Amino acid sequence: MTADDSFHRLDDDDYPAYTMGRAAEILGTTQGFLRAIGEARLITPLRSEGGHRRYSRYQLRIAARARELVDQGTPVEAACRIVILEDQLEEAQRNNAEHRRAVESTTAVS
Repeated sequence: MTADDSFHRLDDDDYPAYTMGRAAEILGTTQGFLRAIGEARLITPLRSEGGHRRYSRYQLRIAARARELVDQGTPVEAACRIVILEDQLEEAQRNNAEHRRAVESTTAVS
């Protein structure tokens, strides 16, 4: 691996750069919270060669959204389900918009 490859990882939202302790510190939460949202299958951290959990920036954003809901009084399991459903809705809306654009461009050409 070259130094150039290492620098590109800094821009990769999916690169598992954060240990559990650092992730909890960044989110202002506990390691137990991260374990709980992992058990609820909201996020699945990658494991280092030593078996330690590692989190990406993308996973931290998802965890932060779940934490907002929990801080508002939503149970962890429900917060995780809400975040999953929000993500699915966003993806469906993106797919619908792409489909609409494709149909419109086909119609405009005809």
